[in-house]
Amino acid sequence: MSEITTQQPKAQLLDELEVALARLPRVELPVTHRFTKGMYIREIQIPAGTMLTSMTHKTEHPFVISEGAIKVTSDNEGSVIYEAPHTGITKPNTRRALHALTDVVWTTFHVTDETDVEKICEQILEPQDNKHILEATGEDLACGYTHSLPNKD
Repeated sequence: MSEITTQQPKAQLLDELEVALARLPRVELPVTHRFTKGMYIREIQIPAGTMLTSMTHKTEHPFVISEGAIKVTSDNEGSVIYEAPHTGITKPNTRRALHALTDVVWTTFHVTDETDVEKICEQILEPQDNKHILEATGEDLACGYTHSLPNKD
């Protein structure tokens, strides 16, 4: 006798991971925004042991891991460990699950003349509905590209 299994779409699996992570103690993920003529540079510091998911990217853009080691899983990359120094390219429609094995500094570079981070987010990220987190936790957690989840008190 064979069993029939159904695979969940990857987006649903990532949503379920976000719900599980939202129930855990939160950590601060410092984000630094820098601008040069024609470029937005975003640097995030991820403490060792932190698990997180990314937003879905609309654009192709480079990223650099300048410190640490991080396990990354996505449709485009499979499951890999990136160790500093590492330079890669994020492809459009990439959404990642990540686990920092050590303290990590991850920087992305986006071609734009815009300097308003919220407007940049609209240009480079797919809108994300976090209602799955609200329904599961009862918390309306504002998270995203410009800031991380607030710490639980």
